[in-house]
Amino acid sequence: MHVALLILLLIPLILFGLSQALIIAGSTTKNNILEYYGRSSASFIALILCAIYGTIASACLNVFGYGGLGQWTTAKAFKYSMLWFTGVWFEIEDEKDWLNTTRPAVFVGNHQTELDVAFLGHVFPKYCSVTAKKSLKKVPFLGWFMALSKTVFIERSSRTQAVAAFDKAAEQMHSNKQSVYIFPEGTRSYYDYPDMLSFKKGAFHLAVQAQVPIVPVVVANYSNVLNVKKKIFRAGTIPARALEPISTKGKTKDDVDALLQETREKMLSALREITESAREKGVAVQQPEGTKMVDGPAKSTGVDTGVNAAA
Repeated sequence: MHVALLILLLIPLILFGLSQALIIAGSTTKNNILEYYGRSSASFIALILCAIYGTIASACLNVFGYGGLGQWTTAKAFKYSMLWFTGVWFEIEDEKDWLNTTRPAVFVGNHQTELDVAFLGHVFPKYCSVTAKKSLKKVPFLGWFMALSKTVFIERSSRTQAVAAFDKAAEQMHSNKQSVYIFPEGTRSYYDYPDMLSFKKGAFHLAVQAQVPIVPVVVANYSNVLNVKKKIFRAGTIPARALEPISTKGKTKDDVDALLQETREKMLSALREITESAREKGVAVQQPEGTKMVDGPAKSTGVDTGVNAAA
C-alpha cells in the first residue's frame, strides 16, 4: 500500500522533472521543439493534477453547500500551476471589476489555442461554470467533476430539446446565481493575427432567455508565446481585457443576431487594440504587410464541441 502510494507520488514528480529539463535544454540551446514539448508536457501534468484536486475540492464544497465554487477554485489552482510549470501569465485589465461584480452573466471570450484553459484561471469569477453536453455527465471523473461543480448542461440533439435545455439552463442560472463562460467561436482558431472565427448563437440565446448581461472578455493574440503549427511554446505575460457588460433586458430571440453582431464588433476592436500592446512585448508576432484577416472555418475537436455545447 505504502509502496503504491509512493510510486503514485513519484510519477508526477519525475514527469515534472523531465518536462523542466526539456524546457531548460530548449531555452539554453535555442531549440524551439524541445521547449515546445517541455512546456506542453508540463501543462498536461498541471492539468491532470488540478483535475484531481478539482474533483476532491468540488465534492467537499458540495457537502457545505458551495458546489458552485468548484470550477472557480480549480481554475485558480491551474492559474498558479501554469505560472510555476510553464512561466505563462495573463495580465487582466478590468477597469470597473466587471468580472467579479456582474452575476449572473454569460461571459464570452475569444478562443485561440489550448492555452485558453489557463486563461480561464485568470478571469473565472466565483460561481461561474462552463457549459457542456449533457452526455458528458456520464464520463467518469470528468462528468463527476462537472456535476459537482454546477456545470450548466445543454442537450442539443434536436431544436425542441435545445430550446427546452436553454430554458432549464436559464432557470439554473437564476436559482443558483450561477454564471457561465462560453467560447462563441465554438472551436480554436489557431490564428497568428488578431481575428476571430464567426460566432455561433447559443451564448446569445441563453443570455436573452435568462435576461442576464453578456460580459465580453478578450485576450490578445499570443502566437509568439504558443503557436501549435510552428511548435513554439515560450514563457510570457499576455494582456487581456474585460469589456463593459451588454444588457439583454427586454430583448427577445428576434434581437439575438443584432446582439451577436454588437458583441463581436466590440470584441474584435478590443482584440486588435490589445494585440498591438502584445506585439510591443513580443507576445504576438508582427503581422506581415498584405496579410488579410478573414473569418473562416476551423477544425473542431471533441473537447470544443463537448465542453462548449451552448456555443
